[in-house]
Amino acid sequence: MRTIWLSFLLYTAVAAASGQALAGETRARQILDRFEHANQWRDHVMVAAHRAGSMQAGKTLYAENSIAAVEGSIAMGAEIVEVDIRRSKDGELVVMHDSWLDRTTTCKGEVVKYTLAELKTCRLVVEGTGAATGETVSTLREMLMATRDRILINLDNKLDVGALPGMIAVARDLGMAEQVIVKENLWNSQRISTVKAAMETIGGGFQFMPIIADDAVHDAGFAGTVDRAFSPRAIELINWRAGAETLTETGGPLFSTRMRAAAVRGNWHIWADTYAIANKPGGFLAGGRGDELAVQASLPRESWGFWADRGATIIQTDEPKAAIDWLAANGFRVPYADEARPVEPANTASIN
Repeated sequence: MRTIWLSFLLYTAVAAASGQALAGETRARQILDRFEHANQWRDHVMVAAHRAGSMQAGKTLYAENSIAAVEGSIAMGAEIVEVDIRRSKDGELVVMHDSWLDRTTTCKGEVVKYTLAELKTCRLVVEGTGAATGETVSTLREMLMATRDRILINLDNKLDVGALPGMIAVARDLGMAEQVIVKENLWNSQRISTVKAAMETIGGGFQFMPIIADDAVHDAGFAGTVDRAFSPRAIELINWRAGAETLTETGGPLFSTRMRAAAVRGNWHIWADTYAIANKPGGFLAGGRGDELAVQASLPRESWGFWADRGATIIQTDEPKAAIDWLAANGFRVPYADEARPVEPANTASIN
């Protein structure tokens, strides 16, 4: 059984051997080392804060996709923030999940019908309370500047594949392309070819993460094809829960021993999603074993622990603080260089 003590020993040994996690490194560089070397960090589960980490302990603390939420996620120790990207009427890349502004801002109507200047008059709203914040819609550049050298950022492209080069261009201009993760759904060979062509036009220097869902892909062997095409450092796997059926016992065809073996061979992370989706069954992307089970039902072992036991080394959640706390307390988190502290030995009597 993994323990915090054993994880600490593993951390110190690997850090010494690799020369990584030095005091002079940025936090993002330390996180990136773990992201890029999955096999060295199988005993550590990274946490990705969904929509920048707006939800915690069942209550909305921040507006989603806000810089305030990003700051909160950084403070609690999350490794990745996920934000959503759309385009304004005048072509600016902006951070917004919905195609309409009504739910998350003080404005009404479609994002694409507002210029950037007009979007800057829309104040973000804390959904759970309805309170308007002082923060307005962010541009992609503003969001990247808030995360640079502090945390990795996962861009969820709400446009088409053709928008990806523009996103990476902004990151490159800021000198932080390697800290950016972009992702696309893959389900057959034709889709792989389409996305691969788009990736080749962009060039390298950033992180591409495929998404595979078991509504379309039922064979873990597909991940091998994806690995050969993209050599990703992580693959996002989805176990759909379409209705109110019982909780998954296995994680479905994608969370299999064969998939875990493929992840080890390819040196990539298995990324699981436990966050909630409005108007969908609990754990919709996680076979029922989502954040609701962990927090509302107080069964984190049956949610985050279940996916960690099935090889997930990255979990995307609406409850980053609760997830980090539980994972750390149960030996699934290895301290970073700026977190590690000497462990005091137990107070034992000497034996003469």
